[in-house]
Amino acid sequence: MKESPAEGRLERQRARQRAIAEDVLADGSVRIEALVEKYRISLMTAHRDLDALVARGIVRKSRGVVTALPSSLVEASDLFRRGRQQGEKAALARAACAWIEPGHAVILDDSTTTLNLVPMLGDKAPLTVITNFLPVIDDLTGEPDITLIALGGRFHPWANSFMGHMTVAAIREVRADIVVMSTSAITDDICFHQTEETVDTKRAMFDAAATRLLIVDHTKFERRALHALAPLTEFDHVIVDWRTPAEHVERLRRKGVGVTVAPAVRGR
Repeated sequence: MKESPAEGRLERQRARQRAIAEDVLADGSVRIEALVEKYRISLMTAHRDLDALVARGIVRKSRGVVTALPSSLVEASDLFRRGRQQGEKAALARAACAWIEPGHAVILDDSTTTLNLVPMLGDKAPLTVITNFLPVIDDLTGEPDITLIALGGRFHPWANSFMGHMTVAAIREVRADIVVMSTSAITDDICFHQTEETVDTKRAMFDAAATRLLIVDHTKFERRALHALAPLTEFDHVIVDWRTPAEHVERLRRKGVGVTVAPAVRGR
């Protein structure tokens, strides 16, 4: 179906906001005037884009300068995360899809890595999909042969997902065949996240599933975060991408962790 002019404008706006976010996160701070000049947009448009990024928790605006939030303590928004490691995420999703069988109840967390799995789920139907991630809910609404269970609770705009005690309570009422999740950082072979709400929600998902599958790209081994979720040894299997250093793969296997290295998807 042909893209409407409004949809085209929205996609261009999203792409520009991702690019602006990358500029700010790469440099730490950028003058708003520089963004106006680089992207050939009006000052008003620049402020609208930046206001959207501020609302997502990526940047701060102050006196003509936009500054990145501390990445070690604050999770980047889903808007920024979607544009990162796209080839690696596609490979991880394809490898994860092999673990899902027709009839399964599947929990998907609010990671943009697992979001890449969603277009593949139709081939595995019938399925029940349980998630707190609004983009997954939107994509699967009306999908034939997929029963969608949307987890409510407090909505967190920066993550585009529902988290907190109400969400945790809803998760505790279900049991799934498999959970597919990612993580913000891996330190000492332990999954870490920046917020307690994230950890509480993901831990409930972890506990509600018979099989726990972790999918992570190589950059997660280079990052740090504040709150521990679980050691990798507690997962039934871990899928990493082909760019993950062999030392990590070998170390995990020595610890008894089942590891699959997802090869690159052709054409990427």
